Formats: sequence, C-alpha cells, structure tokens
Amino acid sequence: MKLNRTYLFIAISSVALLIVLIIQVNWIMQTAKMKEEMFNEKANMVLSRTTEDLRNDKETCRKIGACVDKNGASGSTTNLGRNEVKKIDSLFNHYMKFYNFHIDYTFVVTKFRSATMYNENGFANYSFYKPLNDDGDTDGVELKLIFPEKKQYIMAEMGMLFITSVILILVVLIMFWRTFLSFMREKRISEHTTDFLNNMAHEFKTPLTNIALAGKMIQKDSVIREDDKIRNYIEIILDENEKLRLQIEQALSMTALEKGEIPLRNEALDFHELIQETLKCMSIQIESKHGMVKLNLDAERYAIFGDKTHLTNAMCNLIDNAIKYSNGKVLISIKTANVDNDLVIEVSDKGIGIEKEYQQKVFDKYFRVPTGDIHDVKGFGLGLAYIKKIIELHGGTIELKSEKEDGTTFKITMPNG
Repeated sequence: MKLNRTYLFIAISSVALLIVLIIQVNWIMQTAKMKEEMFNEKANMVLSRTTEDLRNDKETCRKIGACVDKNGASGSTTNLGRNEVKKIDSLFNHYMKFYNFHIDYTFVVTKFRSATMYNENGFANYSFYKPLNDDGDTDGVELKLIFPEKKQYIMAEMGMLFITSVILILVVLIMFWRTFLSFMREKRISEHTTDFLNNMAHEFKTPLTNIALAGKMIQKDSVIREDDKIRNYIEIILDENEKLRLQIEQALSMTALEKGEIPLRNEALDFHELIQETLKCMSIQIESKHGMVKLNLDAERYAIFGDKTHLTNAMCNLIDNAIKYSNGKVLISIKTANVDNDLVIEVSDKGIGIEKEYQQKVFDKYFRVPTGDIHDVKGFGLGLAYIKKIIELHGGTIELKSEKEDGTTFKITMPNG
C-alpha cells in the first residue's frame, strides 16, 4: 500500500509538472503571437500614414502611376524616378522613427491586386500592401512594404523573456529528474537498511534463546541453586536476556507492521482481562521498583475485537514506560470507562513527565526525549511509535497529557466490539 502511494505521488507530480510545462510553452507562444500582432499593427500604421501622405501629393502619385503603367508590375523600385523613390523612402523613415520601429525594410510599387489579397500577414509573411488610390480603382497601383527580418525581429523583441523561460523549463526538468533519482536511491537504501536490521535481529534471536535455555537449566540445578551469589547472577542473565528479546521483538514487529507483513489476528477480547494479564507479566518489574498499581476498571462494556498479542504488547510498553520514567517509588493508575460507543483506557504515572515541546514528537519512530548527559533509560525509541501504530490499526486513537515533574497520562480510545 505504501509503495502504491509512492508511485501515485510520483505520477501526480509528473502530471502536474507536465501541465506546468504545457502552460509555460503556451505562454511563450501567446507572447510571440502578441509580439507579432504589435509588429503587424506598427507596420500597417507606417504603411497607412505613408500612403496617406502620398495620396495628398497628387503629382507624385501621378508620376508613380505613370511608371507602373509603362513598365508593369516590375516588383522593384528601379523603374521609379529618383525623386519618387526618395520621397517614399523619406516618408517610411519618418514614420518608422515616429512609431519607434527599428527594422530594415524594402518597398516596391506594383499593380493593384484584388481586395482579398491585402495584408496577408503572419509570422512567415513579411509583406504589407496598401493601394495608393483611395477610390478602389483597380487600374491603380499599390505600395508594398517588405520586412525580410520580421521573424528575427520578433525573436529579438522577446529576447531575455524567451531565453529565461527556456532556461527555467530546463532547470525544472533537470531538478525533477534529479529529485526523482535521489528519491529512488534513498528508497533503496531505506529498504536495504530495513532488511539488514531484520536479518540482524533474526540472527540475534537464536543465541538469545540458547542463553535463556542455558540459564534456566542452570537455575533448575539443585546444587547451584543453593548458592545465593550464583543464583543472583542467573537471575540477572535471565532478566537482561528477556529485555533484549523484547527489544528485538519490538523492532521486528515495527518494521513488519510498516510493511504490512503482519496481519492482525482479530478476535473477541475482554480488555479488563487483558489488563490483568499484562500486569501479571509486568509484576516482577513493578515489584523490583516497589511499585503500586491502582485499578479503576469502571467500564461496563469492555469487549473489543482485536489482536490479543499486539494489544498486550502495547499495554506492556505503556506500563514499562511508566516504570522507567518514574522517580523513586512507582505509582501507576489504570482506568477504564465508556464514552458513547467507545472504550476509553487511561494509563497514568507520577513520573518525570514530558515537556510540551516534545509531546508532539514522542510518537515518532526513533525519537527519544532528550535527557542531557544522562543515559540511564535504555531503548530504541520505538515503543510509543509501535503503540500508536497498533492502536490505529484497531481503529482507535491515543492521546498524551503530561506535565513536567508531575507525571504522564496516555488516553486510548477503542471501539467496542
């Protein structure tokens, strides 16, 4: 399921990036279109103002018309008189400067074409036409303004805008690809690390079992059992062996739960009975600390549906935390009650408490509340993360209430079975 979410995230990110790139490319194209429209507008304004001035000069128009009628649509200015060419060019120059239009151009005077062929403008079309006569006489002539470098001019006008957009698109693509590769590499490292820890933990289980078996066999020996010192050493060996076994089981359970490899064996459970059994298992640790447990099992509906092993481990972890983080005598309170259709369990202690700045982090994997240079409490920082995972898999929630030096309360809410 986690893997599917990962690939879904990558797919959504890829689609989002593709959409952004399409929008960016479309924006560049729209900008180019807008620049072309501005170009065409300026070209038409220059041509219109030039032809308007020429129309007002009847003598020049007559001479231009005479040259065209005599030589036909030559497509050049060589057949025009020098004065006519100079007149037209000076007008173009004047209006090009007036409209701040700096681009090389040429012009020709040709026979008047049909109206449907005027102003065939476009990105690749660089010619603009305008009739010199304003009465629509088809025997007249037209002025053709030509911009050979229109495309280059528009690209230059876009200039840094276009280059910046292209660079940004390339940077985004490269960064996304590098991020994706880094993510996949970290994912592989994480998987290899988890596999290594699992394999290492499994390898530890065999010698631990053998140590426990040897210790119990020695403990049963009637001769050795009479020696108080040896018996004390054996009890230490067995206690420490059990602690190490629980830590390994917890680490294995946590990684397996995250991978979804441990299916919950749900069954009808009496939670009050589960609490009593948990206290029986933890009784040696409680007695060794001269602790006391106060029970207020007031819930009238205490049947739930869940996995007995994991719920027992979760309760053991809560009680173990209450023991480890208590100063002096251990005082533990366990309460149950019904709220609506839920079973509420509260496990409280009178220990050192947790500062508010750390209360949101205690359920994170591997997090341990800082204790400075004091390292008298051992663990991997997996206990509360494991508890939260188990409770959530059963459809429940867990909350924390704590005051520094005034103890901690864990409130678990579980749906009744």
